[in-house]
Amino acid sequence: MRAHIRTWLAVAGLVILGQATMYSPALAQESADELAKKLSNPVASMISMPFQYNADFNLGPEDGTKHLLNIQPVIPTSISDDWNLITRVITPVVYQDDVFGNSGNQFGLGNITPSFFFSPKEPTASGWILGAGPVFFLPTATDDLIGVDKWGGGPTAVALRQTDGGWTYGALVNHIWSFAGSSHDPDVNNTFLQPFVAKAIGKGRTLTVNSESSYDWENEQWTIPLNFMYSRVAKVGNQMMSFAGGVRWYAEAPPDGPDWGIRLMVTFLKPTN
Repeated sequence: MRAHIRTWLAVAGLVILGQATMYSPALAQESADELAKKLSNPVASMISMPFQYNADFNLGPEDGTKHLLNIQPVIPTSISDDWNLITRVITPVVYQDDVFGNSGNQFGLGNITPSFFFSPKEPTASGWILGAGPVFFLPTATDDLIGVDKWGGGPTAVALRQTDGGWTYGALVNHIWSFAGSSHDPDVNNTFLQPFVAKAIGKGRTLTVNSESSYDWENEQWTIPLNFMYSRVAKVGNQMMSFAGGVRWYAEAPPDGPDWGIRLMVTFLKPTN
């Protein structure tokens, strides 16, 4: 019961933060295409509050299902004339059923991962947009079958280019090692690789392909999902929002891992200037 209360308190706090990212007069001055371009840039100077729902199917010997809601606010802060600090926090809320065989269902909070990117405000002379900093792994999981009781951290970085023709391409990477926590839980030693390419097709619409791949060095196992997404920026009342949907196919997964999944996203948008 306590775990469920903590989960809902965390979700409520992030939803309140999402309300704070809503409409401002400056937002109306930016077109849907401009906002869509910023959304394709993980270190853009724009506050956003995405709610990302994922469902993965056919997990484990009982063909279980995992439902994951990632609440992931992105908050840029100007720290000098030339640099921004981009704070990105991923808070996973999980409901799963028979994912570990005949294990019943679990609901709760997973391990929260905040990332901090120090990013130059201007691209390089060759047009690259860069960011780098630390990522942390917090022991916030409310169930042993949802996450681990470990503290972790490591480096993270992103590099991308955006062209006049509407293309965005690049990659985001990080590596997390656990350094403290329960000795009964497995160590964390994971590399995350997210190459991505997006094409703006006008009227706030974007087509995106990415791979949120990870390599578990402890078990020497790749997980390679390929996400195919369509998104559109639109105005709802006075609030600019992005709506996205797509499918996911696993090119590589652990034994009894998922075969495929879906993703739906709603993102509240607010510029910083």
